[in-house]
Amino acid sequence: MIAPKKLAILVAGGPAPGINSVIGAATIRAAVEGIEILGMRDGFRWIMEGDITHIKQLNIHNVSRIHFTGGSFIGISRSNPTKDKKLLENTVTSLLRLNVDKLITIGGDDTAFSAMKVEEMAAGRIRVVHVPKTIDNDLDLPHGIPTFGFQTARHLGVEIVKSLMVDAQTTSRWYFVVTMGRKAGHLALGIGKATGATMTLIPEEFPNKVIKLKHIVDIIVGAIIKRLSYGKSDGVAILAEGLVEHLDPNDLNALVEVERDAHNNIRIAEINFGEILKSKVQERLRDFGIKETIVAKNIGYELRCADPIPFDMEYTRDLGFSAAQFILDGGNAAMVSIQNGHFVPLYFKDILDPVTNKTRVRMVDPASESFLIARRYMLRLNKADFEDPHEIAKFAATCGLTMEEFRKQFYYIIENDQLYIKIKEGKTKLVPSESNLAHNGKIKKVEISGDDRAITK
Repeated sequence: MIAPKKLAILVAGGPAPGINSVIGAATIRAAVEGIEILGMRDGFRWIMEGDITHIKQLNIHNVSRIHFTGGSFIGISRSNPTKDKKLLENTVTSLLRLNVDKLITIGGDDTAFSAMKVEEMAAGRIRVVHVPKTIDNDLDLPHGIPTFGFQTARHLGVEIVKSLMVDAQTTSRWYFVVTMGRKAGHLALGIGKATGATMTLIPEEFPNKVIKLKHIVDIIVGAIIKRLSYGKSDGVAILAEGLVEHLDPNDLNALVEVERDAHNNIRIAEINFGEILKSKVQERLRDFGIKETIVAKNIGYELRCADPIPFDMEYTRDLGFSAAQFILDGGNAAMVSIQNGHFVPLYFKDILDPVTNKTRVRMVDPASESFLIARRYMLRLNKADFEDPHEIAKFAATCGLTMEEFRKQFYYIIENDQLYIKIKEGKTKLVPSESNLAHNGKIKKVEISGDDRAITK
């Protein structure tokens, strides 16, 4: 008698709110069809070594309420089976030994790539479907659809930053808040924009792939000087950790000994980027006789295993159900997406980046209205400041420089900015490098009102 085939579920990469909702929904959908479901403990860690003892039986009884909770019911790891062909072979063989012919993977871009390679190695013996998960929101889903976990992480990050903003104002200090986002700045920008933080820095706003540490330091120092000139000695800067990935190697190697994970990514958590910036910014401010209290704060681990908010709870249950239904119907080699309320498979062959031959990564578009609106409300040096001699005089006086010296030291940091608004025919459109506001044919000067950083006519 031929033993019935089973469905396996595994989670890889970093945690994100909503994982358990996917596991629960997929398990329930498959269980009502009489399918046996196995949870692969700790991602690919054990099965890629040929060890099939680390499994957890999943059933309706033990998953029925896990969608309320954060973390992963079956563990997680960053173990990478694509590092070696033998590991991929072990992974497929382990699943076949367990009588698995259907696999649901839950993870980010690295896990999506691993899922694709496992499916290729299985050569039709195991069908694979991937559920996109990451608080970084950097998987290339269509129509700007968020990856699950992002909205919960942003929600909780906003609550943390709200408190820090009050503390900064109360104690007259600056906070440098480094958020997760290895490759893209979606989480940092989402938190910074929602809170109205003083400023947010993400790697996408730098046109060059390599960023000098001095450039980042000068942007922050410029913001501090500008704010001081308005009589404000407090602020909150949100910094995407992905800036570290783009730092000039000479700057980075001089600061720390860089470690890498199983996917050859820099272990950003091992680099205290906030403290490094704090030291460099305070050193630069001392050149101008300015002393500021700065506190570096990392947020990320606090967000990853939080209980999902209702948005992610519902979204991930849809994803889990759709993944199970797709694979039960014979579907294979695809990533799950929900578009306008409908399940749409994104096939592995269509989501590959032709340059890297890996799954495409979604970056923040620095030319989008969403980014430019966020940028417009930050209190940072901008082109309009350098066009107004009254503003430059205030900034120069604050740091004890002449106006020309101030221009010489700081103008370069705004050369790539796109900050200005053109209003035409009743519609608002953000366009680069325009320093005036046009409305009904009349040109009006753009001004930034002190602390609120509002656009005024």
